[in-house]
Order: sequence, then C-alpha cells, then structure tokens
Amino acid sequence: MLALGREASVQFDGANAILARVIRCHDWPTYEGWCWLDVYQITAAGDAVERRSVFVRVAGMRTVGDPARMGRRRDRR
Repeated sequence: MLALGREASVQFDGANAILARVIRCHDWPTYEGWCWLDVYQITAAGDAVERRSVFVRVAGMRTVGDPARMGRRRDRR
C-alpha cells in the first residue's frame, strides 16, 4: 500500500493525495528515478474505487499499512 502525495508527483498535491495498491510497475523508459505504475486507488476503508496509471517519483512514494487490516485484531489462541 502506498501513500502518493506531492512528493511523488504534482498530480497529487494537497487534497489530491491518494492511497494506492500497486498492480504493476511498468518497465517503460522514463526519466531516472521515475516510473509508471498501474494502481487501484483505495479508500480509508480499504475498498478499491478506481484503477489508474500514474507517473511517480520513486523517492516520493511512501509505504503505509493496509487500511483494510488496520484495527483488526487476530485471535492467537
């Protein structure tokens, strides 16, 4: 799960930041340090709402926990 904000690309400035689950990282030629990703845009509840292709700066991507699993407790008996 990735948090994509302004650090990843200008397309995600301010209110446009998204949570994303990566489907594929393309091996297309790009500028150094950048890549094309196919992602599912994810809600805070963990639901996929849109499939997108995004051009992002690798150093600007931030890994976050899976919102669908946050707050769940596993019984370990």
